[in-house]
Amino acid sequence: DEKLCKGCNICTEFCPHHVYEESENLNKKGVHIPVPENEERCTKCQVCSLLCPDQAIKVDEEDEN
Repeated sequence: DEKLCKGCNICTEFCPHHVYEESENLNKKGVHIPVPENEERCTKCQVCSLLCPDQAIKVDEEDEN
């Protein structure tokens, strides 16, 4: 949830599959928020959502097939 993110970048640092990258755009708080640039690499391990201090990341566990 972009509104909850404070731009700490914990998800970009600790994602084992390097799914997130820092965006060039600013959110309403004036911070560069991480965005999932490599979603095809995501294994739904949920490290990002477990470590996010703001609970801004929710991993959808359902397959899209």
